[in-house]
Amino acid sequence: MSETQAPSDSSDDVEVRDVIDPATVRRAPRYKAFFWTGALVGIVLGLALSLYLVNSPSGAAMMKPGVYITVLTAFVTMVTTLLAGLFAVIADRRSLRGR
Repeated sequence: MSETQAPSDSSDDVEVRDVIDPATVRRAPRYKAFFWTGALVGIVLGLALSLYLVNSPSGAAMMKPGVYITVLTAFVTMVTTLLAGLFAVIADRRSLRGR
C-alpha cells in the first residue's frame, strides 16, 4: 500500500517577496467595482431625472407616470453602467501603456 505524502523537507518553498518584484505588479482596475458604481449612479440619476420630468408642467399629461419613471431609470442605468465599463477598459489600457 503506497501513501502519497508531502515531503517533510520544505526546501522547495519560496517566499513570494523573493520571487515578485513590486515594480512589475500590474495595477488592473476591478471591473466589478466600476460596474456597481455605474449602476448605482445610474439609478440615482435616472430617478432624479424622471421624477423631475414627471413633475414638470409637460409631464402632467402622462397617463402612466410610473411606466415613464421605470423606463427612463432603466435606460439611464444601462447607459451609466456601460460608461463605467468603458472607463474601466480605458483605465486598464492606461495601466499597460508604460510596459
